[in-house]
Amino acid sequence: MNRKLALKVALVVVGLLFLALAYPMALFMQREPALSMMLSLYVTLGVFLLMAVRDPPAHRSLILFTAWSSFAHAIVMGYQSLLGMVARGELIGVAVLMAIGVVLLIFVPAKEGARHLPAQGLPAASK
Repeated sequence: MNRKLALKVALVVVGLLFLALAYPMALFMQREPALSMMLSLYVTLGVFLLMAVRDPPAHRSLILFTAWSSFAHAIVMGYQSLLGMVARGELIGVAVLMAIGVVLLIFVPAKEGARHLPAQGLPAASK
């Protein structure tokens, strides 16, 4: 499987996973409004990840945001779990978020500008 196809598969899987959070978001709307609010961000992100499947290089910043925000969320959730602020079962979510971040960083497309640089280098600037 080539990198571009692997990235598209990863974007579909993560996008659908985040989109599936719409169900718990609706369930927690009354009991846990803060959790529901956070899940709404993931559901929205899922929609945009699915849209990014068509042209991943054009959505590089979205893919990087998803990867790094997954790491940030995993670190905070892991720390809270270790301190007993949230249930130890949340460590499963930490592992999932870390895996999402790693996979997306492995397959993130190169910067657009990096592909268009001349092979010979730039001419020397005149004084």
